[in-house]
Amino acid sequence: MIGITAFGAYIPRRRLQRKAIAQANAWFAPNFVGGAKGERAMANWDEDALTMSYEAGRDCLPAIDPVRDRAHIDGIFLASTTMPFADRQNAGIVAAALGLRKDLSSVDVSSSLRAGTSGLISALDAVAAGRLDAPLLVAGEKRKTRAASAQELAYGDAAAAFVVGRDKVVAELVGSHTVTFDFVDHFRGEGEDFDYAWEERWIRDEGYSKIVPAVVKEVLDKTGVAPGDIAHFILPCPFAKLDQSIARQCGIEAARVRDNLSSRVGDAGAAHALLMLAHTLEEAKPGQNILLVQFAQGADALLFRVTPQIAELSKPKAVEGHLALGKEETNYMKFLGFNGLVELEKGMRAEIDKRTALTVLYRKSDMLLSLIGGKCRVCGTAQFPKTRVCVNPNCKAVDSQDDYSFSEQPGTVLSWSADFLTYSMDPPSHYGMITFAEGGRLMADITDVEQGQIDTGARVRMAFRIKDFDPKRGFVRYFWKAVPI
Repeated sequence: MIGITAFGAYIPRRRLQRKAIAQANAWFAPNFVGGAKGERAMANWDEDALTMSYEAGRDCLPAIDPVRDRAHIDGIFLASTTMPFADRQNAGIVAAALGLRKDLSSVDVSSSLRAGTSGLISALDAVAAGRLDAPLLVAGEKRKTRAASAQELAYGDAAAAFVVGRDKVVAELVGSHTVTFDFVDHFRGEGEDFDYAWEERWIRDEGYSKIVPAVVKEVLDKTGVAPGDIAHFILPCPFAKLDQSIARQCGIEAARVRDNLSSRVGDAGAAHALLMLAHTLEEAKPGQNILLVQFAQGADALLFRVTPQIAELSKPKAVEGHLALGKEETNYMKFLGFNGLVELEKGMRAEIDKRTALTVLYRKSDMLLSLIGGKCRVCGTAQFPKTRVCVNPNCKAVDSQDDYSFSEQPGTVLSWSADFLTYSMDPPSHYGMITFAEGGRLMADITDVEQGQIDTGARVRMAFRIKDFDPKRGFVRYFWKAVPI
């Protein structure tokens, strides 16, 4: 039996109210008011496809000691159309942040909204071929949109993650089918920030309504599953009720169509079908069939059957858990600023060269990307960073430290500052000294916090985020920040 063995998701805390978008653009696009319902997930300025994929992977792979608890993962697939690097393996950065072992296979999957489902099929095929035992698939998306565009209302930022394998399968792969056509419903050219979309009726009538039913028929014929046996039908679709119409066209009851999360998250691009799959698995019962279809230059269709093992799985936060943590955001200008859609005067304090020393990044990668410190074998003191001499004044043992991960260790704010003088994309700049229960302390930025919401003694977790962006060279530097819990 081959299939999904674990799943997770991540939705950023901020939820931009569509009403705020419509009100800000009413002078130019009064028709926006009709579509200004609900909210869209809005990533913080220091989040991108990689950091959100990391969070989804973290949700999928709960761990006390990542180095030990995640050692079974032998491959990683990262799917996104908004990866920060065109020529640097993005999956390798996520693998390092998750503390995965070094001898693993890593692949970036991009250039289509089918990247998520195609990556999932590739991971399942790798297990079936015996090449991998437990690969992890992560998918994240943070797409830019023009102001006053339909995409600005429709898109959202999110990520999902799955582990596939043969042991303790919670959703068995029954079968899959793929068709490929150069049907261009939208595209984004090299060096362009925004998607260009074609006429909606053409996409609806010639694309979704013809290609999706055909691929559904093929996968059902291949597996021998009747349309009436489908309990959950997943089809990310930008057209209201078209998913239900297609379901009926395929012989599937409209009531079996899953909520596309558009009113609470928005369309998360290549990650969205997988986000809906994670949401489905939160509620699915043993024996139920889940049909997942992603349309994009053709279509991928995957059919899963839920197993009794689903009841034994340690429940992640997944979709509902992250939806419950949402914070309403009504500041439309903040959304534009975070996404670089308006040019802000950053002041002289931002005028510094942010070049990253790549030699140091490589030599200190465990410390910088995996937040690995040390723990003394003699006295048990943990410290960050790891050094040759134990910091315990009563020990001072030399070369006695083993690797010790701080990424999953809860912390406490010892001291803090909210600084309006230091340049910050989201002022004031919050930072402070973070201490850990097992020992060790770290001066770190504090993110996802509003002014007046942090104090000494506050509990925090460590999060992998963007530290700096070097506009001169186009390099994104990542490090760890504290997030209140």
